[in-house]
Amino acid sequence: MTSAIGAEQTSVFPRFLDLAYPSIERGEGVWLFTADGRKILDACSGGAMVSCLGYGVQDVIEAAASQANAIAYYYNHHFTNRPQEQLAERLVNVVAPEMARVKFTSGGSEANEAAIRLARAYHVERGQPQRWRVISPAQAYHGSTFGTLALSGRRHSLQQPYEDYLPESFHLSPATPRFDPTGETALGELDRIVEKVGADSISAFFCEPVSAAALPAYSPPPGFWEGLKKRAQRHGFLICFDEIVSGMGRVGSWLAAHELPIEPDIVTIGKGLGAGYAPLAAVLCREHVFDAIAQGSREFDLGHTWDGAPLPCAVGLAVLDVIQRRGLVDRVRERGPRLLDELRAALKGSSIVGEVRGRGFLLGVELVDPRDGSSFLPRELDAASRVDDTAFDLGLLVSSTQSTPDGYAGDEVLIAPAYTSSDAELGLMVERFAATIASVERTVIHELGRQPVAAAPGA
Repeated sequence: MTSAIGAEQTSVFPRFLDLAYPSIERGEGVWLFTADGRKILDACSGGAMVSCLGYGVQDVIEAAASQANAIAYYYNHHFTNRPQEQLAERLVNVVAPEMARVKFTSGGSEANEAAIRLARAYHVERGQPQRWRVISPAQAYHGSTFGTLALSGRRHSLQQPYEDYLPESFHLSPATPRFDPTGETALGELDRIVEKVGADSISAFFCEPVSAAALPAYSPPPGFWEGLKKRAQRHGFLICFDEIVSGMGRVGSWLAAHELPIEPDIVTIGKGLGAGYAPLAAVLCREHVFDAIAQGSREFDLGHTWDGAPLPCAVGLAVLDVIQRRGLVDRVRERGPRLLDELRAALKGSSIVGEVRGRGFLLGVELVDPRDGSSFLPRELDAASRVDDTAFDLGLLVSSTQSTPDGYAGDEVLIAPAYTSSDAELGLMVERFAATIASVERTVIHELGRQPVAAAPGA
């Protein structure tokens, strides 16, 4: 197999047809090895914040092999199995003691879709079928199904040309330091939406407690969460947290919810639950949400082929064992702040770096126009892709995004190393990333030349 494969060389339907994809042959620890012998330091847990334990963890591999040898699959509609039962029990005892029940899915989109459905079912079962509307922050990513795609307010970069297919959702501008540092503006938007559509039509407020792909490591200020809590209590809608990325220890606690002054009714987790060894995610709910179904129709008829199957659940159990036994949530909580300090120090003085954020082992770097130090970079520069490509050339895997046309955020870079990364490996990640930014900075400054700077967003 060649080292990089383009669309014209494969039977695979790739995401980007103009991109030649490097071929990865194997992984070891936090290192990836390409087919042509290159060694890449993984600073993004497989690129999608999934491989939180790194590669080649024998305890997880052996658990998967043992379960596959016994039985890998049967349909959850007909049966249950010991791994599913044990994993659900462990999740509500260890990860989220405030939750009561767990429903497993294959991935984050399915879990978030199920959460929307569960919130709707909760109100229907309680005799309030008029509650169906969902409100969510605009600058977000919750999945690729039509239901989850509608949760984002990113019309230009995500939803076009599928808007006619999407259910109606309502969105708030993000309460970022750039636009709304106190969160009061976002709460005012929420109040206007409630007044417009009627409080008794709202099913849920759906959000990431700490954002990932769309706005890495960002969380609204405490005042926003406190105001949201009061409004949920007043108006009777549920709070749903998408913790597909932030859950399972990524931010230094089992759930990001545990660090906020608000308690969600429904939480989704994924990515780190299967840690890249099996496709696995879950929906967790509080007792009152489950009780609405139990005391009503006694049926929540939503499922997918692999939900709760023995093999992925056995993997989830083994992953949870490794995280607990090695004290990795504590490791992330204790090491994360220093990692953020090291990253900020390494990037200090860069004219294209704005805010540098961090929660545990989830970090975000905002790129800005060097001509004023605050505006978004021109979209046509595609600085996000330049960062990814340059980092890879320097032997580093990071993940960048650009949603400038939507107006809420520009080029953003995400760093999300495995919890098992050593201090030396974390240091090397920071070093290579700083070199990446320095290289991209030189290119950006050269290409901008004397172009006039656009007005800073929000100015």
